[in-house]
Amino acid sequence: MQKKVLKVNPNDNVAVALVDLKQGETVTLGHLTYDIVKDTRAKHKFVTEDLAIGDEIIMYGVLVGKASLPILKGEVITTENVKHQSAKVEGKTETVSWSAPNVDQWKDKTFMGYHREDGQVGTSNVWLFFPLVFCENRNVEILKEVFEKELLFEKVTKHQLLLRSLINNSSDTEAVADEEQDARVFKNIDVKFITHQGGCGGIRQDAEALGRLLAGYVKNPNVAGATVLSLGCQNLQVQTFKDALEAISPGNQKPIIIYEQQKSGTVDEMLNGIIKDSYEAIKAANEIQRKPAPISKLVLGLECGGSDGFSGISANPVLGQLSDIMAAIGGSTILSEFPELCGVEQELVNRCVNEEDAERFLTLMQDFEKSVVAAGSGFDMNPSPGNIKDGLITDAMKSAGAAKKGGSSLIQDVLDFTEYIKRPGLNLLCTPGNDVECTTALVGSGSNMVLFTTGLGTPTGNPVVPVIKISSNTSLSERMPDIIDFNTGDIITGEKTIDQKAEELLEFIIEVASGTTKTKAAILNQNDFIPWRRGVSL
Repeated sequence: MQKKVLKVNPNDNVAVALVDLKQGETVTLGHLTYDIVKDTRAKHKFVTEDLAIGDEIIMYGVLVGKASLPILKGEVITTENVKHQSAKVEGKTETVSWSAPNVDQWKDKTFMGYHREDGQVGTSNVWLFFPLVFCENRNVEILKEVFEKELLFEKVTKHQLLLRSLINNSSDTEAVADEEQDARVFKNIDVKFITHQGGCGGIRQDAEALGRLLAGYVKNPNVAGATVLSLGCQNLQVQTFKDALEAISPGNQKPIIIYEQQKSGTVDEMLNGIIKDSYEAIKAANEIQRKPAPISKLVLGLECGGSDGFSGISANPVLGQLSDIMAAIGGSTILSEFPELCGVEQELVNRCVNEEDAERFLTLMQDFEKSVVAAGSGFDMNPSPGNIKDGLITDAMKSAGAAKKGGSSLIQDVLDFTEYIKRPGLNLLCTPGNDVECTTALVGSGSNMVLFTTGLGTPTGNPVVPVIKISSNTSLSERMPDIIDFNTGDIITGEKTIDQKAEELLEFIIEVASGTTKTKAAILNQNDFIPWRRGVSL
């Protein structure tokens, strides 16, 4: 029988409604009972004691808000009676230890990946086209149309087939679809295209950051090589990009084709050269084959988006347990979204393996928050309307649940945006909470797969790495099966434990990493790319 309520941490003074609760209903939690004061929807929280104005709200064992109105025992907390509040952190208060989980069953596990000369292993094999400046977006789009029509999965999409059937007054689209499928020329390489709005017109620091980000994409083990388009006069010069690539990948061995329009004559002449050179390089990259690799070669980006009140008690803790498994076997995970770590800084600072990383984490957090305040906002405005509607009413509450993705292992390194991962184990990466900006950054820092938890649903994907979408509740996985890959809702119903779901998820990850299972985002051809711009336009 499913429990109706849950207290996440023994020190909490709120409980989570696992099902809809009616006004006047009596619920039991351990040996205590509570009379529900007002209707409380599933995912929302009610207080377990009377609170006066200014009293602290504790969830996940940390401060997540303060009462702005008197709240009766058994009454639901809302944005009207609770305001965001988080603990202030100045530095390490203790040195924590970590007991690694038993990983004997995973030590010899392998996946079938693409081995690169620098020792990294990819979960995909991608030839990537991208511009250094937005002025070249049109040329990239032309190349995209040419290459996709001739090289990729299908020449006619199912939506084109639907329109064709309407025009022809026919309902027989399936037969036509079957004829159009599997039109790939090369079976062992994907060709992907990136466009963006950067590279010029903003501050030079943003152009340089974009260069480092794109260099990170080239270094990413999922990329076999790249075709790069430049106009010539932009802030992000070709040499700036080359310097960024040399800094993270000295003596880079991957093939890079660079064309600069202002040195190439007409558009037609340039495109002809790009097509010929890129075709030969893609044909060569198609010869690379998958080979066994230990799962310690996986670098898993950890992210959440469209979170709900169940995310922090089902999907995110599953990622946390998985992160601990990866740390124990020598693999790597990257926890991002700094606005969604607000309120749990003390725990994370204490878990840093050295004082320098602890200080850097706090500096990055503080600088980020200052820039947000300077823009007239604040971390307290981070929860979206969807988050609030589904039970995440303060940023600290949202953050405390989001941080569960990082498990309990020690933090090996703290990275700023565009820095590439150097150490195995758990890493922190400074990114916004924005779904696509965060995913984009995780890939640029070396993730060869992204694990993305969601309670409300999001189609986010990436052109370079598989993005596995993990639902916090069964209702979502049943309502949006075309975007959800893995469901953790059976934790909420009590059918499975966090440990069981973490093991199931790791087996699924191995399938995706080996190319035997495609993610829903890949099936939908969801290729999102948005670089984080920290500055202003000039």
